[in-house]
Amino acid sequence: MKREASLIIALLPIIVLIVLLTSNVFLFDDTLAGANQIALILSAALAGIISIRLGLPWNKIREKMVSTIGSAMPSMLILLLIGSLAGTWMISGVVPAMIYYGLDIINPKMFLFTAVVVSAIVSVATGSSWSTIATIGVALLGIGKALGMSEAVVAGAIISGAYFGDKVSPLSDTTNLAPAMAGTDLFTHIRYMFYTTIPSLTLALIIFLVIGFSGSHSAAPDNVQTVKAAIDGTFNTSPLLFLVPAILLTIIILKVPPLPSLLAGTLLGGIFAIIFQP
Repeated sequence: MKREASLIIALLPIIVLIVLLTSNVFLFDDTLAGANQIALILSAALAGIISIRLGLPWNKIREKMVSTIGSAMPSMLILLLIGSLAGTWMISGVVPAMIYYGLDIINPKMFLFTAVVVSAIVSVATGSSWSTIATIGVALLGIGKALGMSEAVVAGAIISGAYFGDKVSPLSDTTNLAPAMAGTDLFTHIRYMFYTTIPSLTLALIIFLVIGFSGSHSAAPDNVQTVKAAIDGTFNTSPLLFLVPAILLTIIILKVPPLPSLLAGTLLGGIFAIIFQP
């Protein structure tokens, strides 16, 4: 006979998961190191045992597992494709070309401000913070490193812009999912999201602008030329490589779904790698 779980029993798998993940950080001193997967599996197993003890049939548990995994599958596929996209854009020279030409046109004092704005624009256009960070974000990080800036600060600027676009873009999956679950329309949801995202973005822009002008970040000519020479020695750079991100943005603006869009960007990166980096 099926029984209702008490609040403590219902929260037990979550509490165990938090304890295991926290212990993992203290033991290995890194959230990405250690046995995070083991912690997740043990917590899931505990949840399954509790469900069986409460009288829930195994078939129902299995059906729910399949349903939950199925709902997460689009995000998993997007993550896989983003990895492929970043890889082909790197070997084709698209990302190195962004770094190469970006070093010539970006003012070091305005770089962090520019990184936020560019990341926000690309993320709004694509509807994905992940793909923004994996493509233009990698290029901006390379430029920032060549300009002698802290990688952590540059990453913060990129993520600030990328997450803004992900929250307000009509193409974003989470932006579409939230109003659907709440029973409202998309653009009403976006309008109310502006109440928190616009002040947050404005504050981030001010902070990064202050950091840019108050810091001693100056583009050392020797450092910049060394980076450009290294890119020249490894890749065949050409403005034609910018056709790849331009075509991808066009595909996304035409409202092609994320999976085929990212697949097209990956294939284009592979084709351009064969053409430009034989």
